[in-house]
Amino acid sequence: MAHSENKRLMFGLMAGAAGITLIILWYRKTREPRKVVHLPTFPNSEKSFDLLDFPYDAHNEQETVILLQGRQFQILEKLNGLLKNVDELKREVKILKEAIPKLEELVRNELQEKTDIRRTSPLHRATKKKKVETNQGVIDNTSSEEAESEGGYMTAHTDTEGESEDENGCTNSSTTSLTPEEKVDLFNLLQEGDRLHSGSENDKRESFKLLLENEEKYRNCAGFLWRLARAYGDMFMLTTDAEEKKNYASEGKLVAENAINLDSSVAESHQWFAIMCGYMSQFESIQNKIKNGYLFKEHIDKARELKPQDPLLYYLTGRWCYEVAQLSWIEKKVAAALFETPPTSTIHEALQNFLKAEEIHPGYSKYNYVYMAKCYKDLGQRSNALKSCETALSMLSVTKEDEEAEKDLETLLQSLKL
Repeated sequence: MAHSENKRLMFGLMAGAAGITLIILWYRKTREPRKVVHLPTFPNSEKSFDLLDFPYDAHNEQETVILLQGRQFQILEKLNGLLKNVDELKREVKILKEAIPKLEELVRNELQEKTDIRRTSPLHRATKKKKVETNQGVIDNTSSEEAESEGGYMTAHTDTEGESEDENGCTNSSTTSLTPEEKVDLFNLLQEGDRLHSGSENDKRESFKLLLENEEKYRNCAGFLWRLARAYGDMFMLTTDAEEKKNYASEGKLVAENAINLDSSVAESHQWFAIMCGYMSQFESIQNKIKNGYLFKEHIDKARELKPQDPLLYYLTGRWCYEVAQLSWIEKKVAAALFETPPTSTIHEALQNFLKAEEIHPGYSKYNYVYMAKCYKDLGQRSNALKSCETALSMLSVTKEDEEAEKDLETLLQSLKL
């Protein structure tokens, strides 16, 4: 069936090309006065002919040329569009064929990974805040972590009730051997990492270097590891080299995964593991991109359970919903083949999450308004989309993410004004 369809398609293309050739031939002949146009015999026609005379008519020449040119362009445009569609279909079929033999292995690996995590990572309940005792007094261990959006977008402070980490997230028994002085050193290290992360680009690089130097010493501290994963995220955003970006994302994902395995009750560990999955998707095949999408949503949901009043997590969920709603046909088919329940979402769901982030923290970020505007536009609510754009324009651009939001905003405004 497919072979016959291909034959019909090829015959159609050949016939179209032959038609154009005959038109050009006829046009060239009519340009010469008193010449005769020799057309080929068509054996299937009821009345075959070998020769037709087309006398030159100067009065109608210009009109004939314009008509022929118009029809020729129309035929060429249709053929060009058809060829593009055929090429795109071939590429998608090739990708799907490559994915099918790997489906069983991918599903088996996915199930095995989840089983291993359940065996090695029992769910710990969040512990209450403790204080580090020193010879000089008592230090409160409340984290100064500031919420940030995907890509390190800094926003307002979002401490929530019940959000804390026992000694900055180091709750496992491997740190009990630390002396009081070493615990104070760890506390100061994490505070310095937070401070540098909130600073300039050079500060972020210094934070990454500082944490990396201490990785071996504190590799069993979840609070240390998720901060190191965050530092990998900072480096991902700071570099422009694609290979370096991929390496930072890959290493950061492993570090965040280790943090979750140590203590699954720390929201930031889930948050940064999810973000690293999002970064890795930029370098993956369709199959792995979809797999990372599942992991992203799973761990963002877990982080949101642990920190239900963090606007960042609703913003990230909104981004996920928006991207899933925009999946191409081939991506949806691969997802359906890979998983029993493929990812589904709508523009409306994405909008509700962006609105929730705004409700929790009004004026949360420029990008949140940009995506609100995109959702309103896709839903046909042009006036609301323009209002969101106006609000985004009124916000100052401070970071690189703000500048990227400005570019998206310009494109969006142009489309809304058409």
